[in-house]
Amino acid sequence: MTGYDKLVRDRIPEIIIGNGGTCRTETVAGEDLFGYLDRKLDEETEEFRESRDPEELADVMEVLFGLASYLGVTERELMGIRDRKRKERGGFEKGIVLKESRYRPPHDL
Repeated sequence: MTGYDKLVRDRIPEIIIGNGGTCRTETVAGEDLFGYLDRKLDEETEEFRESRDPEELADVMEVLFGLASYLGVTERELMGIRDRKRKERGGFEKGIVLKESRYRPPHDL
């Protein structure tokens, strides 16, 4: 059996068994879950960077929603925060790169 120590989507064990395989899992919560989600975000972000595949970008979003849930924020609330910040500061569509400024901008540009 191949060894892993990574967070997987909830139905992965079911899919493995449905395809005739076996697996051993454990369930984590609290700070352990946060740690696994944090590592998963790195993993999924790297996979997106390498492939530029929107499927991988969707995986990044799923991990972000998992992190938000851990913090007690629903998907809807997270999207509301995003919408509010977008209205206040804009998005990233224009590709503006700040090179210099005499004004010290807020930390969350």
